[in-house]
Amino acid sequence: MTGTPHTGRDAARHSGLLHHRAEGPATAPPLLLGPSLGTSTALWDAVAPELSASHRVVRWDLPGHGGSPADLIGPGATVGELAGLVLALADALGIGPFTYAGVSLGGAVGLHLAVHHPERVRSLAVLCSSAHFGGLATWQERAALVRRDGLSAPAGTAASRWFTPGFTVPRLVADHRAADPAAYAACCDALAAFDIRDHLPSLTVPTLLIAGREDPVTPPAHLREIADAVPGASLTEIPGASHLAPAERPEAVLTALRAHFTGGARRGMAVRREVLGDAHVDRAQQRQTTLTAPFQDFISRYAWGEVWTDDTLSRRERSMITMTALVADGHHDELALHIRAARRNGLTPEEIGAVLLQTGVYCGVPAANSALAVAQRVLAAETTGRSHPPGHRE
Repeated sequence: MTGTPHTGRDAARHSGLLHHRAEGPATAPPLLLGPSLGTSTALWDAVAPELSASHRVVRWDLPGHGGSPADLIGPGATVGELAGLVLALADALGIGPFTYAGVSLGGAVGLHLAVHHPERVRSLAVLCSSAHFGGLATWQERAALVRRDGLSAPAGTAASRWFTPGFTVPRLVADHRAADPAAYAACCDALAAFDIRDHLPSLTVPTLLIAGREDPVTPPAHLREIADAVPGASLTEIPGASHLAPAERPEAVLTALRAHFTGGARRGMAVRREVLGDAHVDRAQQRQTTLTAPFQDFISRYAWGEVWTDDTLSRRERSMITMTALVADGHHDELALHIRAARRNGLTPEEIGAVLLQTGVYCGVPAANSALAVAQRVLAAETTGRSHPPGHRE
């Protein structure tokens, strides 16, 4: 089997399977991509081809959406039933454990799979989704509306729910209009009944949450709720993205997914927090913009996930080297940050003073003098318990 993309439209029609599109090497680790309500596999068009360089990517359609048969679910459907259809597809394709990413309803399916079938899910990314979708009333009303009047009303407002003002993807809006009303309403039933909050603390799969900062459907607070409840989970907020982040900000989504699935960013973020402190890293994440997001990912994945995790040198030794380099280049804000990091890594004030004295020999007396002044301020603040001015790059 080659890496040539193929679809499962005919197989879905005749076998009762979800329609799917597969691409990437057949021997690569499998990655399943789940869609949002009203969309199709096209939701992942700007992301899946890039992910297929390292994974066997399988995108699937919800029942009655894209090429999936509408009669795979009926009134009163649940997210658990949808998850069962995904497992049936994986089984039919000979896929055992897999990595999974899903948007909105597709993300809910991923949460269900990770909670109830953890042996099948190696790693999980949940995008623009929720552990609950606002309760019964809203989704029951939409299901009733669609069963009575069809999809013209929700499809007419899809762009405003899905994208930031001035942006749209006509193909996805067209997919919404073309969905089967009965199957769409059944998916609304599934969203109405979904509430997995009580199970989140038991989730053991490595989990990434991705939120669109401009998302009115599942605002960042919904993803933060999951991140706070799932042990070891991380949260990435994407500026300028609404509900369909893979379509609107594919590069940022791709960066976050690659980092999570390779594990470097997770390891790096953990070390970064241990060395620099939660408060500093949280500030850096909150100030992240479209411009700075790739850099934040770069330093988490490369500097902290690869260099700082190499056990050839101890963290104490790395702190000494880092302070020396920062003195040499005159980066005093970062020097203050790394003096505090050196204290976390076990260096005493006397040892820090000895490192800075050593720099005076090779970097010059004025450089060492300025560095000692920075160290005095940091260590005095540590003694008195005053807050420290944050460094801004790392």
